[in-house]
Amino acid sequence: MTRAAPPTPDRTGFPSFAEISRHFAPGWFAAVMGSGVLALTTHSLSGRWSWLSPLALGLHWFNVVLFALLAVPWLHRWLRFRDAALATLKHPVQASFYPTFAIAMLVLAAQWLAIDGRLAPALAFWWGGTALVFLFSFAVLFHMFRGEHVGLEHVTPAKFIPAVGLVVIPVAGGPLLETQTGAARELALLVNVLGLGAGTLMYVGLLGLTLQRKILAKPAVGLLAPTAWIHLAPLGVIPVSLLNVLDQLPFAVPHEPFLFLSLLLWGFGVWWLVMAGLLTLAARRAGQLPFALSWWGFIFPLGAFVAASLRLAPLTGIAGIGAVGLGCWLLLVALWALTLVRTLAGVASGSIFQPHT
Repeated sequence: MTRAAPPTPDRTGFPSFAEISRHFAPGWFAAVMGSGVLALTTHSLSGRWSWLSPLALGLHWFNVVLFALLAVPWLHRWLRFRDAALATLKHPVQASFYPTFAIAMLVLAAQWLAIDGRLAPALAFWWGGTALVFLFSFAVLFHMFRGEHVGLEHVTPAKFIPAVGLVVIPVAGGPLLETQTGAARELALLVNVLGLGAGTLMYVGLLGLTLQRKILAKPAVGLLAPTAWIHLAPLGVIPVSLLNVLDQLPFAVPHEPFLFLSLLLWGFGVWWLVMAGLLTLAARRAGQLPFALSWWGFIFPLGAFVAASLRLAPLTGIAGIGAVGLGCWLLLVALWALTLVRTLAGVASGSIFQPHT
């Protein structure tokens, strides 16, 4: 039986579902990650301003629907266009975005637990997302370690994404430990520790590599310009996950040293937030910041930093941390709304589904 030739995209009209699936970028799930962290941080602030609670719940359900819609072409691509999906997995840049699917599941797990209070979907998304995070972290990095296709010009903070996925595990995984018992709890605790340890040290190594690229090679501009903000993701997630794991360990650990360590990461996050903003403004002035799907790279990292700020402010008693967090949340809302509107416009025209995006 002769296999049918893959469809050729029709550039003159709206792409078919098959064309969308064939070229479906794995980075689409950064939209779920970003919308989810906005929902979670809005929920956190609803403790101060109750009128934010319905907004957080609305964002939660919006994100659930968004994940379901995006999962259809993502899964269809693996089933019908497996060669294209595998080629992306071996790409020196695009491969790093594959873990966003799994990270989106972990973010949804945190949403189900914190905002909606439903344990069953929270556990299902957490266990499924955790398994996929480990799977993609090995699959993506194995091809990079074994091959010779990655050069310094391919190194951007997007390389952090597999590490970010690992450190996101305890965001929902820590609180979920309180709902599990026996062997399931022991396994979940082990997975949380493994993810936090592997992701944190991986970030330390990749940090040096990305700074080397920024100093010694050409700057990442154009579609890759927003990746400068990805530095904020591990800097925001690691403190939250670290504190979550500390709360669940079966032995007593003084929290103060780890709280101070979290403050150091937060301080670097503030510095990098300013740097990322300067780099973005410079790229925009130079006409090197076209809209693309990569704009969602602004959202989750900034939201992760907001989450860390809101978590550290009451624990440290430093009011300035909370003020920075609130200011960044307002920026997060503005960037999310702008990126969503531009994305919907790209969806309506079909331009955002073209391979170059």
